[in-house]
Amino acid sequence: MTSETAKYIVVGGGIAGVTCVEQLASQNTGDDVLLLTPYPLIKAVTNFRQVSRTLEEFVVEERNVETLKRVSPRVRVIQAAVTKLDGEAHEVHTADGRRFGYGKLCICSGATPKLLAKGNPFVLGIRDTDSVQELQKRLVGSRRIVVVGNGGIALELVHEVRDCEVIWAIKDPSFGTTFFDSAAAEFFLPSLRNSSSPGASGPSRRTKYTTSPGSTAVMGKLAGGMAGSALGPDWQENLHMQGANDTRRVHIEFECEVEQICEQKPAGIAMRERDVGVQKQQAVEDSWSVYVKLSNGAVYGCDFIVSATGVRPCTQPFLEGNELIMAEDGGLLVDDHMKTSVPDVYAAGDVCSVSWTRDVHWFQMRLWTQARQMGAYAARCILADSVGEPVDLDFCFELFAHITRFFGYKVVLLGRYNGQGLGSDCELLLRCTPGVEYVKLVMQCGRVVGALFVGDTDLEETFENLILNQMDLSAYGEGLLNPCVDIEDYFD
Repeated sequence: MTSETAKYIVVGGGIAGVTCVEQLASQNTGDDVLLLTPYPLIKAVTNFRQVSRTLEEFVVEERNVETLKRVSPRVRVIQAAVTKLDGEAHEVHTADGRRFGYGKLCICSGATPKLLAKGNPFVLGIRDTDSVQELQKRLVGSRRIVVVGNGGIALELVHEVRDCEVIWAIKDPSFGTTFFDSAAAEFFLPSLRNSSSPGASGPSRRTKYTTSPGSTAVMGKLAGGMAGSALGPDWQENLHMQGANDTRRVHIEFECEVEQICEQKPAGIAMRERDVGVQKQQAVEDSWSVYVKLSNGAVYGCDFIVSATGVRPCTQPFLEGNELIMAEDGGLLVDDHMKTSVPDVYAAGDVCSVSWTRDVHWFQMRLWTQARQMGAYAARCILADSVGEPVDLDFCFELFAHITRFFGYKVVLLGRYNGQGLGSDCELLLRCTPGVEYVKLVMQCGRVVGALFVGDTDLEETFENLILNQMDLSAYGEGLLNPCVDIEDYFD
């Protein structure tokens, strides 16, 4: 029996879900909007600022679910974990035995960490506030940790940990490949080693390269045992991540994966303590809580392991008995109106994968900026479909644009910033001032198709426009990044 009904139901209290609820509530005044979330906190976007046509900055705050009710008297919030979707009956079932009928449903359940070893007490996944708090507690008595992964959370974590040895295991030949190339990684290396604030040194220089084939660029336990929603931007700010050592060291093991995790040192295998500068006496006498064997043969003992190897869309509660089409990456496939293959069921954020023909300068990446954009656009589509009105694909999907911070530097990503999918016929223009800025343009047929800006360059809006209007810049050559030319005024 259906216990409650609502015209619009949104599942998930992360950035996508909350944004969707806020948009649904603000753009209609007569229909109920119900948010189902398994945890007592929601992610709210605050201090939103439109930096340029496609770039945006905001702060993510965790708030009690009750604060969302103040958005509109039509908004209701129920703390319950969804366990099943009955698409034919237009119902969702929750872990506490209730059923909720809907007119339109938007799934914003996010994603869960891909843990190296489920149930292992020495393996910690970083995804939500609870896991970050657990990380802080464990660090207090830790001398060494192993971090596995090469995404945004791993980058920020390795930089922020103090007074603790960090063994960083990544499968790539350089760190941060999701966001920047090996040359940019070299720019960040001094900050990674010293954990120092950005400074200035050395002259500016410009170089031109051609890409080679293959280049890539809290509050108690949660309902139903589900993980909390994803961390927002700058999650590490104001967090005290202090270990038990007198010094901080970072050692990176490149091009390797975790082969084995065990609580005793594998027999017959020499430890690689010498590589990280541990005192010989300590290396011999100490026993560790857990040991990690890597695919390159290295074995390290540590106090615990941080698994930061990506996420998996949280789709399981919605699959049984429904003909939901799934993408290869495990997300719910959605069309250009954010609709899934089940009537009146939409999806947004990390749980979905887009199927529409994408603009050449945009691609999906599971980031908080895209979660907010998808949540807002899904609400527009739901309301438009409810009254039979057309809706155009939002402009934000015309250009990939993202602002973040790594190692204390502002980082702006535009378009195909790593030459993704462009083949070997593109070329790179670089300008680098060590400790100050790193600028990269991805050019194809004389036109800018991607850009990476590290530091306070103030170039993002100019090159955003150049990517969007596809002006032929062949005549300017390497002069595009001449530090003596005010490029913003030139193309204003």
